[in-house]
Amino acid sequence: MNLLAFRRMRGLLRKEFLQIWRDPSALAIAFVLPAVLLLIFGYGVSLDARNVPLGLVVEQPSALAASFTGAFGHSPYFRPRSFLTIQDAERAMRAREVQGIIWLPSNFARRAQHGGNAPIGVIVNGVDANDARLIEGYVQQVWATWLTAQARAQGHPSPTPLSVQPRVRFNPAVSSRNYLVPGLIAVIMTLTGALLTALVIAREWERGTMEALMVTRVAMREILLAKLIPYFLLGMGGMAASVAMAVLLFGVPLLGSWWVLGGASALFMLAALGMGLLISSVAHNQFVAGQIAIITTFLPAFLLSGFVFDIGSMPGVVQLITHVVAARYFVAILQSVFLAGDVWSVILPNALALAAMAAIFLGLARAAFRRRLD
Repeated sequence: MNLLAFRRMRGLLRKEFLQIWRDPSALAIAFVLPAVLLLIFGYGVSLDARNVPLGLVVEQPSALAASFTGAFGHSPYFRPRSFLTIQDAERAMRAREVQGIIWLPSNFARRAQHGGNAPIGVIVNGVDANDARLIEGYVQQVWATWLTAQARAQGHPSPTPLSVQPRVRFNPAVSSRNYLVPGLIAVIMTLTGALLTALVIAREWERGTMEALMVTRVAMREILLAKLIPYFLLGMGGMAASVAMAVLLFGVPLLGSWWVLGGASALFMLAALGMGLLISSVAHNQFVAGQIAIITTFLPAFLLSGFVFDIGSMPGVVQLITHVVAARYFVAILQSVFLAGDVWSVILPNALALAAMAAIFLGLARAAFRRRLD
């Protein structure tokens, strides 16, 4: 870069930073929007079931039945409520007052004391399939724990010869928040990265300053670099703030290297900004640019990145489509770096995919701007 080109570049960068300072909308997109979305989704979205309203129906009260139903009262997963008849409990379930029912028929205590198979009815509201599976698993856990406690209290051996000692790797607390928040960062930064360039450049198209800039002696690569560098720094600042919120506010462990996280974030931010530049080359209206950014970046990142829905369970055609979603690769890197550490077999291929997507989007954006200039 010769001296004249250096001076032009310096002037363009100064112009961009002054524009950011005078118009705080870019700062709001980079810092306020991620913070607000993280707070909303981080606290509002959860795959855990806690304090589930559970109906208890005991047709014939007994000490054994009271011991069993009391186990649900001591569980953090359930908020039990007693009903006199199964009909009353089913009406409460239809009214969505309870999500499950435990039904102990009148012969429960007698058959349990005589060594028979004591009947227990378990009815679960299956409208939400995920909650239904969770409730069913929680009921079985309470049942197994109660059986073991009863056997020990009576001096009998465990009802099963097996001794299961589960170990949960990478997320010992089995907290969905630890799993969701890293994915949330990827989804949110997809939107903010695209909006940073799409809206700002669309605003310049609206005001006519972009055409005025293009008729000067400034080269196209200098214009794109001047648009890319300031908003890359803003996006990385927003990324750093999001990671700080994840660790300090939500308590998500960060087991991997900060350097790996920073490098992967830089690649992803380049891809997101490239998408925004490409959008701004075809949408010269801020409203249209914002709508396109939401539809083409945020929604695919939310639905097809593996953030909530497992990619392996999707149809084959949809799995192929996920390969063009940059957030898919960043979600995999973030979940690995946060929860498992620097797993290079996961980080390297996904980082290469992000680098390729960044090069593709930035190349397409430069070609689109050149055609617009011609």
